[in-house]
Amino acid sequence: MEKKLGLPSAIATGVGLIVATSCLMSLGQGAGTIGTSFIISMIIACAINIFTALGLSELNALMPNLTGGLAQYTLAAMGPFASIIVMVGGYIVCNTISGSAECAMFGNTMNSVFHTPLPSSFFCIILLVILIVTNLCGVDMFAKIQDVVAYGLIFSLVIMGLIGMFKAGTGKVVDQPAVISSAPSDILSMLGIAFFLFLGCEFIIPIAPNIKNGRRNVPLGMILSLLIVLGMQIIVVLGMHNYTKWDELASNSAPHVLYGVNLLGNVGKYWMAIVSIFAVVSTVNSVIGSLPYICAGMAKIGLLPEIFAKRNKFGTPFFGTLLIGGLMIIINATGLSTTSQLSTLILIGCVFWMAAYAISAIDVLIFRKKLKKAPRTFKVPLGPVIPILCITGNVFMMYNISPDPATRGLIYRVVGIIFVALAIYSVIWIKKVMKIKLFKPLSVEQVMAMENDMYRLVRKKKKKSESIPIFERAMK
Repeated sequence: MEKKLGLPSAIATGVGLIVATSCLMSLGQGAGTIGTSFIISMIIACAINIFTALGLSELNALMPNLTGGLAQYTLAAMGPFASIIVMVGGYIVCNTISGSAECAMFGNTMNSVFHTPLPSSFFCIILLVILIVTNLCGVDMFAKIQDVVAYGLIFSLVIMGLIGMFKAGTGKVVDQPAVISSAPSDILSMLGIAFFLFLGCEFIIPIAPNIKNGRRNVPLGMILSLLIVLGMQIIVVLGMHNYTKWDELASNSAPHVLYGVNLLGNVGKYWMAIVSIFAVVSTVNSVIGSLPYICAGMAKIGLLPEIFAKRNKFGTPFFGTLLIGGLMIIINATGLSTTSQLSTLILIGCVFWMAAYAISAIDVLIFRKKLKKAPRTFKVPLGPVIPILCITGNVFMMYNISPDPATRGLIYRVVGIIFVALAIYSVIWIKKVMKIKLFKPLSVEQVMAMENDMYRLVRKKKKKSESIPIFERAMK
């Protein structure tokens, strides 16, 4: 009997993807730009992400235990074209790039702190191989790693934040104003950066079939992971205020390490290095552990080749695990993950992610109209208000993806190119392989039936039968 995961593992999965090394950098740079007012930006961004989590929880309650998550919800609400665009662009491409970036930061941290003669990519590749092998051993091994690194990460950052808050560090306390700017325009302009601090809690949904009491623990796990991260980051910002000058935080490429050094000297330096390692392992483990299940779910409904749905003896969708992990190895081995444009690429992925979140809210509204009387074990309160706020908030953050107009323009242009490429792939795949209409939704019953392995077996037999000439079938 397959072992089920509890609420702590669900929370660890959500926290694991949310808190990354790049998030620690964004946290320091956001606080360094406007001071503790950045906490308001964080609260607003967290609220918008909680709205998204509530909407996804309703979708999961309406169509439970679907490993493809948003791909399957959108297929039943808006058709295959939107589903492929959102999932391939907003999840697979975005997370493969950002996961590779996290690995590169891991290698750079190892060399900058421990001064090894080995190239940074060596550490990246070793880490990726270990995580690929352990995730191939099943969801239980994934959870064991995730629990250790995620809770080690939370504990370390909370303790270091509290030491700074209460001025209990060994370093020199900095005398500076808590607030640099409290102007609403400045606070709202930082929402794009703040949003990046809360991405990924929905990665709990693909492993929902492996979670005990999923109806309760899936929405609770997503919301608690967001609130835990928010509380932890507020504490760290307040600690940074006492030990690190705002302008130095804003300009430093590793503000979290700077804070650790100013707080506790070499002890803080090595401790924050360990925190960075926890963050990288946690994030990459979540990507390698969860994305293959999303791909498997998409394969079940025909949006990706069927090989993505095949599983090994541990129940792991091995092709997706090997492909995603392998792409990360290639990106790091070629040095592409250390280029100066990588941060822009991550923001490009974030635009697709925001679009995915907005579409999840549109799915909720569509199903509210189409399936008014369908049973739901969870329903977002206040009628259409929260889904509309979710859509509005994500569109606004897409507009504020970067405070620099030139960078924002570049991001929009690249997003447009990626959209066109994905659209071409989608049209070809849907017309030639799926052979269905681009924008015609499938019924909820059909999408849910596709989750069952028997659906594919019956479909294969039907295709094989149809390929036999009529007179041969008559002879049989």
